[in-house]
Amino acid sequence: MLRNGARGIGRGLAVLAVAAGWLAVGSLGGMAQGQLSQVQTNDAAAFLPSSAESTRAAEASAAFTESEALPVLVVLEAEGGGALDPAAIAAVQPVVAGLPDVAMPGADPAAGDPATLGDVLTADPVVVPSEDGEALLVPLSLDAEQADASLADDESVVGATVQAVRDTLADELGATADSSGEAGLRAWVTGPGGFVADLTNAFGGIDGVLLLVALGAVLVILVLVYRSPFLPLAVILTAVFALCAAALAVYHLADAGVLTLNGQAQGILSILVVGASVDYALLIVARYREELRSVAAPSAAMRRALRRSLEPITASAGTVVAGLLCLLLSDLASNRSLGPVGALGIAAAYLAAFTLLPLLLLIAGRRSRVLFWPRVPRVPRVAEPGAHAVGPAHDEPAAAGAPVAAPAHDHHGAHAPAGHPAPAQGLWGRLARGVGRRDRLVWVLTTVVLLGFAAFLPTFKASGTSQADVFLTEVDAVAGEEVLAAHFPAGTVQPAIVIVPRAEADAVAEAALTVDGVVSATPYTGATTGAPTGPGDEAAEPAEPVVVDGDVRVDVTTEAAADTTEGVATVERLRDAVHEVAPDALVGGAAAETLDAQDAGTRDLRVIVPVVLVVILLILMVLLRSVVAAVLLMLANVLSFAAALGVAAIVFDHVLDFPGADPAVPLYAFTFLVALGVDYSIFLMTRVREESARLGTREGVLRGLAVTGGVITSAGVVLAVTFAALGVIPLLFLAQLAFIVAFGVLLDTLVVRSLLVPALVHDVGRRTWWPSRLAREEVDAHRA
Repeated sequence: MLRNGARGIGRGLAVLAVAAGWLAVGSLGGMAQGQLSQVQTNDAAAFLPSSAESTRAAEASAAFTESEALPVLVVLEAEGGGALDPAAIAAVQPVVAGLPDVAMPGADPAAGDPATLGDVLTADPVVVPSEDGEALLVPLSLDAEQADASLADDESVVGATVQAVRDTLADELGATADSSGEAGLRAWVTGPGGFVADLTNAFGGIDGVLLLVALGAVLVILVLVYRSPFLPLAVILTAVFALCAAALAVYHLADAGVLTLNGQAQGILSILVVGASVDYALLIVARYREELRSVAAPSAAMRRALRRSLEPITASAGTVVAGLLCLLLSDLASNRSLGPVGALGIAAAYLAAFTLLPLLLLIAGRRSRVLFWPRVPRVPRVAEPGAHAVGPAHDEPAAAGAPVAAPAHDHHGAHAPAGHPAPAQGLWGRLARGVGRRDRLVWVLTTVVLLGFAAFLPTFKASGTSQADVFLTEVDAVAGEEVLAAHFPAGTVQPAIVIVPRAEADAVAEAALTVDGVVSATPYTGATTGAPTGPGDEAAEPAEPVVVDGDVRVDVTTEAAADTTEGVATVERLRDAVHEVAPDALVGGAAAETLDAQDAGTRDLRVIVPVVLVVILLILMVLLRSVVAAVLLMLANVLSFAAALGVAAIVFDHVLDFPGADPAVPLYAFTFLVALGVDYSIFLMTRVREESARLGTREGVLRGLAVTGGVITSAGVVLAVTFAALGVIPLLFLAQLAFIVAFGVLLDTLVVRSLLVPALVHDVGRRTWWPSRLAREEVDAHRA
């Protein structure tokens, strides 16, 4: 008695400790979730490895100037086009002259924030008319170091500066991208600073809109699945608290500089945690419901459900974590950090599913069955000794995985144990029987269809896009860049830079001028650069170039802007030409950084994809204790990924008319789809193995498919919907990833796991488990 009492007290204290821990995580993690944007880094240059040529060029170039500048360009054009009115030009001058005195919005000077725009500008702004007389340009140079800082209201300095300039132009001139005031001018804020500000605004929806859409969609699905007002809330709370735990860990690691967090990784983290948490919860609840039909005490049913769910969910989480951690092999910090960020998210989802969810489901104690209302699972009444148990009433349909009556014989003719569950009825029972009757036809036809989609894989374009193509909606920076390119030489905003020994500078400049797309190549003399010039800029006497440690910097102006695919292609040709005459020269600049990022992304695909395949294959072999089963699952899921990417190529190229994709898109898609796709096959095959040990492989796979079909399909739909929610962020990368992963997960769930894998296993039979003991024991059992 005393021992039982002490044990009860110990369990009660453990429950209280778990509850208190999760309440603390929810409180602290909720704040951390809202602060993740403060520790984001969205500068592509920060993601490059130190060995990249553009990185080394940037380090060498820093010695030539006192401070790096981030250009923000204001371009103004007459309403309707045409020559500018002199009165309009005169009206712009005092407004531009007053920009340094404009107060910095959201700043707290007492806390050390810049009080005015002038505090972050490296030079006074000037008005530069275009040569055609139809546009004005106002180049603003922000101190690059201060531009990345955050203000008191958590807004970045560059974002606040861009917004302040836009507001000032609208208030003083009535000039915006959509309207013109009395001066008859329309205005855009563009350039690198404008793009950074608009990109930050686009990612601003991650904290609110993305989570609301994802959680709302999941809640609707859960209500349809459970048809209960209580269970969906328990599952959603589990996902929310898991996200708080992940955000808390990621925030502190990013704040300490241990990992690099960008907006894309933050969005993926939110979706991954919600999707994984709900998937794990669905599987646990399905097992719990099943156990409630055979155990009177909810707590005992929960212990049995957790014990039986532990192996497949642990294997699932481990597979995803292992796949994500393979991203640590990436050369890009953005890809490399997504590995631990995603792994932390999966760990948080796993922990919440096995600690918080049981706590919520048992909150009513012995009356916890009421959470399933109105379809409360009950222990069936037992008839006379030797008679079969009476199953649940017709108004309490069996959940996926619920046991029903036993078959007399297995597929091979061996007798099954008395009272063993029979193949489930309903949709999944009929599908299982259909697969069993025509197994070879099913897997052959399915494979042919998937191969047909996979044939379009080579047409998937992942060689990179221009910065303007990143946005799916019209933004000020993109529209302004088009106006800028129409009236000014766009390549002068961010010229390519070449660091070269003084003796080879002339040869490099001559070689650069022979490159198609290069306008000029001049040694840096200390004069201010970075903005297009207009008429009236008289050529000064050539000055001596600045020499640092025997090197000079040559600024190379291109016809195309540095953030366009044309500009990147020009710099690629420039590198080839420069290295022919000066092998040790370093070619850098914004376009070179983009080129190096694309090359690193291509290299990551070649290196990481094989590693992910090997790692997951080894995990499957250990989990299933079979080489054949592991190979079958991997081949099926790789074929599914290829088919998903082939369909994406068709949709992106011929339906949505996307300009291409970043190399990271197929890399992320592969990592998520192979790891997550294998998940559903793991859930299926662990149950198949369990059933095969008692029924034989062929009957076991049909039984496993029938009883897991509903819950696994629900989990797949939930995960697809959560990833599809990434599409609400109007950025090309996330929209593409959302489609590929959502479609791929549905393909894995509805086709690979429901048709291809069961049909293959049924056709192969006991050899599926080679070389494990299960295959040999099954043969012996049949002979017996």
